[in-house]
Amino acid sequence: MTSLVGKRALVTGASRGIGLSIAQALAEQGVRVAISARRQPDLDAALAQIEAAGGHGMAITCDVTDTDQIAALHEQIETAWGGLDILVNNAGSGKSAPFRSHPDALWHQMIAINLDSAYYITKAFAPAMLDQEYGRIINIASLASKAGGKYVAAYTAAKHGLLGLTRALAVEFAPHVTVNAICPGYVDTSMTDATIENIVEKTGRTSQQARHALEKSNPQNRLIEPDEVAAVAVMLAGHGARGITGQAINVDGGAIMY
Repeated sequence: MTSLVGKRALVTGASRGIGLSIAQALAEQGVRVAISARRQPDLDAALAQIEAAGGHGMAITCDVTDTDQIAALHEQIETAWGGLDILVNNAGSGKSAPFRSHPDALWHQMIAINLDSAYYITKAFAPAMLDQEYGRIINIASLASKAGGKYVAAYTAAKHGLLGLTRALAVEFAPHVTVNAICPGYVDTSMTDATIENIVEKTGRTSQQARHALEKSNPQNRLIEPDEVAAVAVMLAGHGARGITGQAINVDGGAIMY
């Protein structure tokens, strides 16, 4: 298997949770990893963890819904490294509301952070990947890319759109650049903690009861760990996955089998 040592990667939304786990896992394979998020102190702490484990990279503040900031991110990476080999579109957010009273602002926010961001980031970095005839683009989607759920119309629509973008670009970018999605169930991160808090607030359940309800959505009766998602990302980034493109790989303990 061809080594990932020396490859160049960008992971968005990488100051914590799934994004940080993916960045750490890639760095462990010898990949130079650029991490981005909106808050520099969080990024600095994340980069310190990566470097303490022997990894190499850089931390760049970027709101991935802002095209000017994306242009600056692109310029900084191009100047430092000359481009990317691996792009992980991980930045995202999940908020809920009943559709009858759904705020329009929430709709636009969910589309912007979960779908538009991947479009803009990919548009910035994919051309150089195509020119160099090598690239791995990995979109962190969700089971909401494949199935609907109550009170998450905007999030579900955005994640369905992200899967559609993945499949369209996989065809357009063949044969040298692969584009895949990873679709996790509930992952043990701060985003899920916020979901639990929302359930407690709306239903009066205890935190333990709310967490148990989310665990029960997984046939293994547990939350997925971030490093499980990271392991799939590393696999998709490798040379051995060159024949895998346009796919949506579930990491959900068997909750959805398609």
